[in-house]
Amino acid sequence: MEVILKKDVAKLGYKDDLVKVKDGFASNFLIPKGLASLATDSARKQRTETLKQRSFKEEKIKNEAKKAAITIKEMSIKVSAKVGEKGKIFGSINSLQVAEAIKKLGFIVDRKDITMKEELIKQTGKYEASIRFHRDVIETFSFEVVGEE
Repeated sequence: MEVILKKDVAKLGYKDDLVKVKDGFASNFLIPKGLASLATDSARKQRTETLKQRSFKEEKIKNEAKKAAITIKEMSIKVSAKVGEKGKIFGSINSLQVAEAIKKLGFIVDRKDITMKEELIKQTGKYEASIRFHRDVIETFSFEVVGEE
């Protein structure tokens, strides 16, 4: 069954994408939760017109996302954590702490858009992660985990 997504759905697609899914998934989950609608002929025509009208705005948003990605990649991001002996962190560092460190530098990033290369960070040092600024703009950046003073 083909459906048109009304919202971004993780691991499936973005808003206004035309995707093919199993009948049960569409009728029991996507459509009742308001995440998608059936891809009828009239819905396809409406989608095409919407995409055509939105293309100019989308290009502007994409360019702004690229500028933000370049700026964040060049910044020195430091995440502070309580540290014990030998640089071992109490607990672990996750995407929430990285998002807060970026917020302190003046950028608002949703933690769900941050993907970390390592699942659990329990030591001080340099690490890498990536941020999805836009559906087509994903940038990898490095950050450093330092002990609190």
